[in-house]
Amino acid sequence: MYMAATTTKKRWTRADLRAIPDDGNRYEIIDGELFVTPSPSPVHQRLVMRLLLLLHVYVDEHRIGEVLPSPADIELADDTVVQPDVFVASRLDGKVPQRWEDFGPLLLAVEILSPDTARTDRRIKRHRYQRDSIPEYWIVDGDARVVERWRPEDERPEIVIERLEWMPDARVAPLVIDLPALFVATLGT
Repeated sequence: MYMAATTTKKRWTRADLRAIPDDGNRYEIIDGELFVTPSPSPVHQRLVMRLLLLLHVYVDEHRIGEVLPSPADIELADDTVVQPDVFVASRLDGKVPQRWEDFGPLLLAVEILSPDTARTDRRIKRHRYQRDSIPEYWIVDGDARVVERWRPEDERPEIVIERLEWMPDARVAPLVIDLPALFVATLGT
C-alpha cells in the first residue's frame, strides 16, 4: 500500500529521511510530505527490469547519461526526495557518479502503476516532476497495457498503446519500444 505516512512532523526534509532506520519499506518525501511503499509485486519488478534493459542499451550506446532502478534517493529539493521505479539521469561533467547527489538532472522518470500508487503517481509525483521540468515522465499501466507520457507543459497525458518513442537528444535516433511486445513478454498473452 502506497500512502502518506501519518506523523506528528509537519514538514519532512532529506535529513529527516536519512534518519529513518531501514525497515524494508521505500520512503519518499514530496513537498515535505512523507510517503511509504512496501515491496513491489513480481509483475511490477518484471516491468521495471524489461524497461531498465531497453533503456540501458540505448542510453549507454548514445552516452546520454545513466539508467538505474530504485531504491534511489533523487533529491529534487530539500523537501522532496523521490524514488522513481526507473530513471535516466545525466552525468555531471561526464563523470561516473558515486553518490546520488553527483547525478545531473533527470531526463526521464518512470513509475510502474499499481492500485495503491495510482493517485500518488498520477497526481502528486506528476505535478512535482512537471514543476521541476523533468522532460518526460512515464506512468506504465500494466493492467491497461498503456503508457501515459507526461511532459512539463502537458495538461493531459499522451496515451501510448503501440509504439513509445523517446528522443532525449535530437542528434540521435529515438529509442522505440514496442509496447504490445513489452506487455506480452512481461505479463503473458
